[in-house]
Amino acid sequence: MSTTRGPISQFMERNYLHFNAAAMMDAAKGYETHLDEGGKMMITLAGAMSTAELGISLAEMIRQDKVAIISCTGANLEEDIMNLVAHSHYKRVPNYRDLSPQDEWDLLENHYNRVTDTCIPEEEAFRRLQKHIHKIWKDADNAGERYFPHEFMYKMLLSGDLEQYYEIDPKNSWMLAAAEKNLPIVVPGWEDSTMGNIFASYVMKSELKATTMKSGIEYMGWLADWYIANSEGKGIGFFQIGGGIAGDFPICVVPMLYQDMEMENIPFWSYFCQISDSTTSYGSYSGAVPNEKITWGKLDIHTPKFIVESDATIVAPLIFAWILKM
Repeated sequence: MSTTRGPISQFMERNYLHFNAAAMMDAAKGYETHLDEGGKMMITLAGAMSTAELGISLAEMIRQDKVAIISCTGANLEEDIMNLVAHSHYKRVPNYRDLSPQDEWDLLENHYNRVTDTCIPEEEAFRRLQKHIHKIWKDADNAGERYFPHEFMYKMLLSGDLEQYYEIDPKNSWMLAAAEKNLPIVVPGWEDSTMGNIFASYVMKSELKATTMKSGIEYMGWLADWYIANSEGKGIGFFQIGGGIAGDFPICVVPMLYQDMEMENIPFWSYFCQISDSTTSYGSYSGAVPNEKITWGKLDIHTPKFIVESDATIVAPLIFAWILKM
C-alpha cells in the first residue's frame, strides 16, 4: 500500500476489493494512469450532481489540472452557482419518499423546487442569478456579441457581482474554479435548464435575440476543433457521471469526425469510465455497456473500459479523492 496517499485513499485500497468497489478502484487507477502517461480527461456531468455538491471534490480536480474539459447539462452549469449564492436557503427533505401530492404542492407554493431530498429556493437561487445574468445577456445583445451559455456564466462569476451573496466557501464551487482557469465546457441542450427557460422567455418577449446565445451545433463544432487539437499522444479520456445528453453529445464527436468529416486518422477516446445505475436491457444510452460504443466508432477495442454500477454521488467523490491522493 502506498504511504504517499492520505487516509481516504488508504481506506479505499484496503477495503474496496470486490464487485462494484473493485470496479471503482480499477477505474480510479486507470484514470490516474491515463494522466500519468500524458493523457487529458473529459468529465461529463448528468443528473443533479451540482446540487449533490460535487463541487467539494470537483473544484480541486479542476485546480490541480486533473480534468481538461467538462460536458454538463444546463442544470449542472447553473445549480453549482445557485448553491454558491443561496446555500443557507436550501431545504432538505429526508422523508421525500413519503410526500403526498399536497405536500409537493405546498413546496411549490413556498417557492421550493425539489430535487430528490433537496429543495432549491426559487427567490434566493433562480431570481438572484436572473437579475445579474440578464444584464450580461442584454449588454451582449446590444453590442451584437454572441457567446456560449457557460461563457456568460463565467462573465458573471468573474465580475465579482455575486461575491456579496456567497454562502459557502468559494473553493467548493466547481464553476468558480472552472471560470478562474477558463476551463473548456460544452453544455448540450442548455435550453432545458432554468436559465435556458428564462432566456427563452426574454426572446419570446422580444427583449433579447435568440442568436445572442450560441447554439448546440456551434458547441459541437467548437468541440470538434478542440478534440483535434488535443488528441495527440496519449489522447483524451472520457469519464462519464450518469448518462443522458451530457455524455452522449460529446462522445459522438469522434465518429462525427471519422465518418462525416472523413478524418480517418482521428484517435478514439483513449479511456472510458461510466458511473451509472441504469439498466442495460431498457435500450437506453445511459445503460449501454462500454463495448456497445465500439460499434458506433467511439471507443477502440483496446480502450481501457470501466463501468461502476452504483450511486454517482457516492462513487465520484471517492474516485476524485483517489486521484487527488486524499
